[in-house]
Amino acid sequence: MRCVIARFPFDLTKFEVEQSMSGITPEPAAGLCVTIDRRVYPVMQVGEVITRQNRRDFTSVEMHRALTRLGFTCHDARPVRPDWDARADERALDW
Repeated sequence: MRCVIARFPFDLTKFEVEQSMSGITPEPAAGLCVTIDRRVYPVMQVGEVITRQNRRDFTSVEMHRALTRLGFTCHDARPVRPDWDARADERALDW
């Protein structure tokens, strides 16, 4: 499928994107994310790998649109939960 990313045309297939991302460790999820082979990647990381361009050259919206058209599931990153409960610390200090 032809996708235009940062004003450059790319002929991408879902299989090619999956192959490109197969050996890549996902960065911490932030903002828009995509699920590829049960792994959650930021769309900007995927865009950098498959286009070989700097992340400043394209937007997350462009990547979201391209990956959705290829059949991937895009979503917002899950909110990060703190490792500790602030209220439990307050009770321990008797405040």
